[in-house]
Amino acid sequence: MTPQEYFKTLKGKTVYFLGVGVSHRKLIDMFSEAGAHVTLRDVRTEEQFDLEYLEHLKEIGVSTVLGNGYLDGLEQADYVFRSPGIDYMKPEIQRAVALGANITSEIETFFDLCPCKTIGITGSDGKTTTTTLIYRILKSAGETVHLGGNIGDPLLPRILEMKREDYAVVELSSFQLISMKTSPDVAVVTNLTPNHLDHHKDLAEYYGTKTNILSHQTEDGVAVLLNEPTVLEWMRPHVRGRLMLFGDMPVADGAFFDDEKIYFARGGENYPVLSV
Repeated sequence: MTPQEYFKTLKGKTVYFLGVGVSHRKLIDMFSEAGAHVTLRDVRTEEQFDLEYLEHLKEIGVSTVLGNGYLDGLEQADYVFRSPGIDYMKPEIQRAVALGANITSEIETFFDLCPCKTIGITGSDGKTTTTTLIYRILKSAGETVHLGGNIGDPLLPRILEMKREDYAVVELSSFQLISMKTSPDVAVVTNLTPNHLDHHKDLAEYYGTKTNILSHQTEDGVAVLLNEPTVLEWMRPHVRGRLMLFGDMPVADGAFFDDEKIYFARGGENYPVLSV
């Protein structure tokens, strides 16, 4: 389905948005304009909201369910968009999933519909730096690049302007990856170290969530992994396509460095590309 077709199908659909943020504010307006029956559901009470924004919602015909009970009855909607800040493993959300609720998110729907090549970056550290570098390299090469995910502006509200020959460079957190059913064309994993254990039940859940960046790739996908035991233990079993490694040890396919140079490796041949 093309993005244009998707927005046409929204007419008459019931759509719940869980939590309001930059992406949901834009999508609420877009979905309402497309003819969907939109409800904003948020843990905050009316008194905790910007009254001007609540008035705007009324003007465009958006309903609200605020405070206690905002997660009740999610299975009644055609689509439920979850903010990354709302834990996917909440009992109310898991109960709704079991009852058939279509729980999705801005970034999941973007990946389902994106018309151009996607490059996703995750890891415990270095995500933002790596994402920014890839974005700038592609821009410097003259490509049209859309930056988003856990960095920059939301991507789904911009999807109608994207073309097949463009690139989308997307930083992905564990909160976004936990329920994703589509993986980027190129998946980059910077590293894996214990993190966000106040939100994940244990280290296995946290690392397992990260594997979603690879789990739904096809044989045409590319996995770019740090050449390090923890990353390889968790990620390598999920590689479906081409594997490229990077780090401080020689690799057959990918990149590595020593005290003097950075090398590009392909087919077992090493090509020095930069002196350090």
